[in-house]
Amino acid sequence: MPGLREVQYYLAGLWLLIRLDPRGFRYLDLSERGVNRSFWAIAWCLPPMGISWLWWRQVFLRSMPPEADVGFAFYLRLGFVELANWFVPLVFAGLLLLAFRMGERFAPVVVSVNWLGVPLSYINGLLLAMVVFLPGSVGLVSLLLLAFMLAQVFVLARILRMICHGHPLMVGAMTLVLLVPSMILSEYLQHFLGIYPV
Repeated sequence: MPGLREVQYYLAGLWLLIRLDPRGFRYLDLSERGVNRSFWAIAWCLPPMGISWLWWRQVFLRSMPPEADVGFAFYLRLGFVELANWFVPLVFAGLLLLAFRMGERFAPVVVSVNWLGVPLSYINGLLLAMVVFLPGSVGLVSLLLLAFMLAQVFVLARILRMICHGHPLMVGAMTLVLLVPSMILSEYLQHFLGIYPV
């Protein structure tokens, strides 16, 4: 598992890419080994995921009778949803790149998206922690979550602009492919697995 210093190194590269500085690619391991290691980002995201699961448990139980509770299976299903949201958009992105004969750019997309997920998960976890531990902050957090969502689109589009060499249609399509399926998939799987608030 990559250590903190290594993760910071990758994030420094992403920051350069967000600033449209091509030197950012030098900070990323785009080899096959680097692509595989980038999935360790999931492990780095477990703490904020745990916070989001606590928040979802709170939301879910509000819709249930007072005596209701959830067990291990509830968290297992949430974990399945998280994994699906992590992998399915990458599969769609790969198919889109293959369709446009840009398969060589799949490795930079995977590495960038995976490591970008780490800071985004912690920011999201911090906002949800405010809801869990400061119930009166719901209105403020809703506005912050909206701003966070817009920032996420902006940041991802900037990185994809560097990877796709500025092709605006490809950047737009890749941004949609990496963000929209996870939104749709989350709600569908939560309903299907019985963990969506009634």
